[in-house]
Amino acid sequence: MSTASSSNSSGEEATKKPGSNNEESSHLLESAENGAKYGSRQAVKIVKGSDNGRTSSTPHEHENLLGNMVHTSTSNNSRKLPQYVAALAAAGGAFACGTLLGWTSPAQTEIVDRGQGYDFSVDKSQFSWVGSAMTLGAACVCIPIGFLINLIGRKWTMLFLVLPFILGWAMLIWAANVGMLYASRFILGIAGGAFCVTAPMYTGEIAQKEIRGTLGSFFQLMITIGILFVYAIGAGLDIFWVSCICGILPLVFGAIFFFMPESPTYLVAKDRSENAIKSIQWLRGKEYDYEPELAELRETDRETKANKVNVWAALNRPVTRKALAISMGLMFFQQVCGINAVIFYSSRIFEEANTGIGAEWATIIIGIMQVVATLVSTMVVDKLGRRILLLASGTSMALATTAIGVYFYLQGVDKTKVVSLGWLPVASLCIFIVMFSMGYGPVPWLMMGELFATDIKGFAGSLAGTSNWLLAFVVTKTFEDLNQAMGIGGTFWLFAGLTVVGVFFVFFAVPETKGKSLNEIQLELAGNRSNPSAASDNKAEK
Repeated sequence: MSTASSSNSSGEEATKKPGSNNEESSHLLESAENGAKYGSRQAVKIVKGSDNGRTSSTPHEHENLLGNMVHTSTSNNSRKLPQYVAALAAAGGAFACGTLLGWTSPAQTEIVDRGQGYDFSVDKSQFSWVGSAMTLGAACVCIPIGFLINLIGRKWTMLFLVLPFILGWAMLIWAANVGMLYASRFILGIAGGAFCVTAPMYTGEIAQKEIRGTLGSFFQLMITIGILFVYAIGAGLDIFWVSCICGILPLVFGAIFFFMPESPTYLVAKDRSENAIKSIQWLRGKEYDYEPELAELRETDRETKANKVNVWAALNRPVTRKALAISMGLMFFQQVCGINAVIFYSSRIFEEANTGIGAEWATIIIGIMQVVATLVSTMVVDKLGRRILLLASGTSMALATTAIGVYFYLQGVDKTKVVSLGWLPVASLCIFIVMFSMGYGPVPWLMMGELFATDIKGFAGSLAGTSNWLLAFVVTKTFEDLNQAMGIGGTFWLFAGLTVVGVFFVFFAVPETKGKSLNEIQLELAGNRSNPSAASDNKAEK
């Protein structure tokens, strides 16, 4: 039985009960209809409870506080274009993050290989810390930013992050020694890591469920565009001007995002109903009937506040533990699939395959493949679903890294054996980049904003983000050690094996969230798959 049919039948029973107050029955029926239309579990629960002369929920029902989000119907005069605009504006911060990630490629060529760019020298060991300092900064900020998000809001948190972006780029541009390079990259990592937590949350809260996956994928898409942008300008400009241009981009983001609305979820939580109405109307259009959605947000907020618990108690809820395990598992396999290794060896692969393509153009080609593949993912994620993209991505990447490992292993044994196999690593590299950008690149960040209930979303999402950046640091710093211990071929085979484990993890542990409201996702995590409303009632009656 669907939620809609359950709601309507319950509403009819409520209105037919002898001795019931007509006004109350009418109100309950209206609540049921809104529940069916907007995916409100609370409305369904109230009507069903009225059969027994009760309207309050039981303690068991409060175990799974529902994630808060916009539940709209496409037939309710809702406009989607403003949502696309707001999501793209928020993803402007991801574009700035992408320039931060891509900067190391042209910078290493000029600063380390050519000894240019600064008045002091930087060797390979020092530059490895320059590159990885960013991941440490990102890891350090993910948990604190979760509290700031709830304190000043999603919008103002992202606008505030413009300041560390500007400070970091200024220190990088006018660095007087290696220490300033370390510090600047650490500060830039703070800004970038904070965006990785805040932007997906903001997008998930402003989007209709029908397009939430598409809008959520904008984040990874803009990161890849930012990386490609730096690769492109780095091919023609020295690193000083590359850094200057990158330093201007956060200001452009701030100027545009200033005019975007705050998340309605946050505004309702702060009892700013008038501002919440304005935000909803900005996102959905003036013709949109905002009242049912506003009532939904208020009811979920009341339930959350009435059952407010501390962070550790919220984390101890079974549904939160499951969501956290899934999110952190996806982040783990995103980092250990070998993406950093493939990117690191991409120029060498192009050169050894005798393609005639130089290192700079090789990185640009890779950047283009990432952008195109992520764009495709953005268009199909709400049609094909999250699981199918992750499964296809993981399987393809495992085969690709296995093939690259075979190439480098044979090369280590006898170089003459790989003379005619130059196509193998190039083809495998392209397949890996495309499939990573379609699945394991964007989907873990997208699902991070979908899996958690409202009262723990900020902190739990921050934990997942922290684990991602710490893993990125560990993989980056230990990559050369793995090469020395296992050989290049063995290292790629290790990544392939871990990716296969990731495929099994997705198949057995990761739920499909396509087309589901955050309420429905929470109920599915709690084990109520077939009939959320009925399952909720059965659970309450036990």
